[in-house]
Amino acid sequence: MKVCVYGAGAIGGLLAARLARTEVEVGLIARGPHLAAIQANGLRLRGPGEDFTVHPRATQDPAELGPQDYVIVTLKAHQVPGAVPAMQSLLGPETVVVMAVNGVPWWYFHGLGGPHEGHRLGSVDPDGAQWDGIGPERVLGCVVYPAAEVAEPGVIELIEGDRFTLGEPAGERSARAERLAAARL
Repeated sequence: MKVCVYGAGAIGGLLAARLARTEVEVGLIARGPHLAAIQANGLRLRGPGEDFTVHPRATQDPAELGPQDYVIVTLKAHQVPGAVPAMQSLLGPETVVVMAVNGVPWWYFHGLGGPHEGHRLGSVDPDGAQWDGIGPERVLGCVVYPAAEVAEPGVIELIEGDRFTLGEPAGERSARAERLAAARL
């Protein structure tokens, strides 16, 4: 399974580090001194009862990674629309996009049926970049419970928590959610 974590901050770094310890092929989109440190020394995760370093493939250019099975987006909500054009090289016909992003999701009404089915939330996706560039049919929602921080470039400090809840927009169980959950971070 190929997974790209798009955004190497505290939560993205935590997910990438944990996934890199499994049999998942991990790609990580990062930038600046954090990217340079990860490329030079690996990505270190420190936390209660653990301290380890992994070496995921880290880059600033998503095109270097090619199509993925999953793209886990861990950017801040206001950063996502601007990143959608660069994400296109990661999206194959079956790629699932996990939105581990703060705030009301841009796909909020997708899959719920009723009078609001297909309604777009202009307040969180004003130009439709996410709806048109990612597509709500690709999305898995994710609730992030851990608290973490980037202690220094290349080092993630886990404060507490390890739970990430995945879900389909309409709430049903799916093979694609269960496949990613089986990676057992």
